[in-house]
Amino acid sequence: MDPLERLLAERACERLVIDFVRRLDLGEPSSVAELFTEDGWWEWPPPGDGRRAEGRAALAAYFGSRPAGRLSRRVMSNILVTVTGPRTATATSYFQTYRVDRHDGGRDEGRDGTRDGGPGGGSGGGMLPAGPPVQVGHYEDRFRCLDGRWLLASRSLVLPFGGPTPTAGG
Repeated sequence: MDPLERLLAERACERLVIDFVRRLDLGEPSSVAELFTEDGWWEWPPPGDGRRAEGRAALAAYFGSRPAGRLSRRVMSNILVTVTGPRTATATSYFQTYRVDRHDGGRDEGRDGTRDGGPGGGSGGGMLPAGPPVQVGHYEDRFRCLDGRWLLASRSLVLPFGGPTPTAGG
């Protein structure tokens, strides 16, 4: 593999890492299934709780079951992609998850009591107070290039730091 092909493969895989969390936080969570191969899987192996979703339908159902009113932002860093062959790669990437449940959907209430429907990011009229991340961990990914498109073949979650998800206003 020449250096330019390797660089393009690395960039495509890095983009998948970022697109995954963007879809969870800002898009349609079930659509992350489109980023996986047909037989792809996501897992949280022991010492995690052993959850595993395999295949696009199961992945869409799992990620689509996100609780209503959950507001989250994931911060990705230290994305290290290693191209292992012309159609395969691996990656390790670190993340922090900031999350709150029972969020009002970001609709801000104005001083006149009307709701503007805009993406305010607050709960009842303002920004939520920042708290510590509820999760800090990393992903171990495997990628495959199929028909010229890089996709996730597998994603394993490693979570050394985690806690309960707080609720808005509580």
